Amino acid sequence: MGAEQVLFGALSDVGWQATRKLATIPSTAGVPDPEPLSLPGRGQTVVVDVGPRQAPAIILLHSVACTGLLTWYPVLERLSAHYRVVVFDQRWHGQGIRSHEFSLQDCAEDVVAVADALGIDKFMIAGYSMGGMVGQLVAYQQRERVSGLVLCSTASFFRRGLRQRVALDLFGRTLQLMRDQAKIGLVPGEPRRERLARLEDHRWALEEFRSTSPWAIAVALDEIGRFDSSPWLHTLRLPTSVVVTSRDGFIAPAHQRSLARRIPGAATYEIPAGHTACVLAAGQFVPALMAACTSVHAAIADRQDIQEDNRTQEDNERADEPDSA
Repeated sequence: MGAEQVLFGALSDVGWQATRKLATIPSTAGVPDPEPLSLPGRGQTVVVDVGPRQAPAIILLHSVACTGLLTWYPVLERLSAHYRVVVFDQRWHGQGIRSHEFSLQDCAEDVVAVADALGIDKFMIAGYSMGGMVGQLVAYQQRERVSGLVLCSTASFFRRGLRQRVALDLFGRTLQLMRDQAKIGLVPGEPRRERLARLEDHRWALEEFRSTSPWAIAVALDEIGRFDSSPWLHTLRLPTSVVVTSRDGFIAPAHQRSLARRIPGAATYEIPAGHTACVLAAGQFVPALMAACTSVHAAIADRQDIQEDNRTQEDNERADEPDSA
C-alpha cells in the first residue's frame, strides 16, 4: 500500500464516533462557477471574480485541504456587495496550479500573478489558515500593492509533529462528517424539498473537499510546519484585522492572539468556534469577517485622507515660498 493510500485511509476512517449531531452548512444555491485563469509562466487555476469592478479589491486565500469556494462561499454574497472579490484555487488544491513542488513562497507569488492577470494594482487580502500564512508573505513582500490584511484562524508559525497529526485527524473527521450526512441526510419532519437541497449542499462540499488529494494535503502541512513569520511580522505597517477562532484544535487560539499582538495596531475579532468556522459556524464567522474587513477598509481610507492632507500642506508650503529668482 502506497503512502497516499495510507494517508487516504487515515483521512477517511477516523470518523465522528464522539458525536451524532448533524452540522448545518450554508446553502450552496447561487454559488458562482469558477472560470479558468492562465498565469503566464506559472500554470492554470480557476477563479471567481465578483462584485463592482470600481470597488476596492479583496483577494481571498483559502485553507489547506480546501478550495477557494469551499472556504469562502458563505461570505461571497455579502462581501461582493461592497468589494470586488477574487477567489482562486491555490496550487496543488482543487483546480489550482499543478507543479513539481509546493511552497508557500510560490503560493504568494501566485497571488500577485492572479492580480496582474485580472488587472488589479492594489488589493486587500483575507487569508484563512494556510491562506493567512500566504497572505502574510504577500503583505511583507509586496508592500506597495497590499493595502490591508485580514487574517483568519491562522498564526505566525505552526508547530510540527503532534499538531500535524491533530490536523490530519481534524480533516479526516470533517470529511467523514460530510460523507455521513450525505448518506443520512434525514431530519425528523423535514420537508422533502428542503432535505434534498441540504443533501445537495453536502454533496457539493464533499466534492470540493475531495478535489485535493490526501498526498497534497500532507505535503502542504509539511510546508506549513516550516513557516515562521515571527522575525519580521512586527515590520508590517498596514491596516490589519485578525479573526480568532477560540475553540480551534488545529491552530492554537493563543498562537492566533499572539499573531495579532505582533502586528502593530491590529484589531482582533474573536468567535467561539473551531477551525472549520468558515463553513460549519458561518453564522458566527461571516459577521466577524465583515466587521474585520470594514475595519481594515476604514483604516485604509483614513490613511489615504492623511496622505492627501499632507500632500496638500506640502503644496501650500511650496506655493508660499518666495521665488528664488
